[in-house]
Amino acid sequence: MQVVKEQITRTLSSKPTSLELFKNKVNALNYSEILKLRQTERLHQEETLAPPVLELKERLKPELLELIRQQRLNRLCQGTMFRKISSRRRQDKLWYCRLSPNHKMLHYGDVDEEAENPAIETLQEKIPVADIKGLLTGKDCPHMKENKGKQTKEVLDLAFSITYDVEEYSLNFIAPSRTDFCLWTDGLSVLLGRDMSSESMRSELEILLSMEIKLRLLDLENVPIPDSAPAIPKPPSNYNFCYEFNQTEQ
Repeated sequence: MQVVKEQITRTLSSKPTSLELFKNKVNALNYSEILKLRQTERLHQEETLAPPVLELKERLKPELLELIRQQRLNRLCQGTMFRKISSRRRQDKLWYCRLSPNHKMLHYGDVDEEAENPAIETLQEKIPVADIKGLLTGKDCPHMKENKGKQTKEVLDLAFSITYDVEEYSLNFIAPSRTDFCLWTDGLSVLLGRDMSSESMRSELEILLSMEIKLRLLDLENVPIPDSAPAIPKPPSNYNFCYEFNQTEQ
């Protein structure tokens, strides 16, 4: 019964587009195939949960997080087109925001719909990054509080704001997509010296860690990884085998 349940679950996870395709995939997942998949998954889990592998992951994390941070800042430098929502929930004007190449200024301004990637010089307003005091998201944003109860969950999930000048002013955003929301909130967190916390960052970090671990362990394929490091051997009784290189021998 457990095998039948696993056949159906694994087949549904592949999202078959027709009943005929579903039947074919279920039939292909016979008992021996299920056993092979279980064994492969168990070996993979044992490898990834081995103490030396977990330690390697922790050592790789800072480098990979720095890679993600740089990608976020580069994305902010490229800029994004944002939309303004009127009180009638209709699309009003478009505006563009981008980070300066030296990461010291946020440039923004209204743009036409045809302007795909406006030059930074054409954006009329700017805010020094040093003046940014905080980052707000969702219902905590000023433009969401003004229309409390009127905004949909979709809009709330895309809204974020930055406060500046001792929190007296704010620049309000509604991201075009959840991906853009994650990129911008992560990038602004980096500028503020905070940790990135978006689900996109966590997913990317896990993918990068998995890929890096697999590359590092290629030479150890089918080799059991011990739980602890081997004992360090005693030093040799003498070092007569050492050879001193002399420049005159070249």
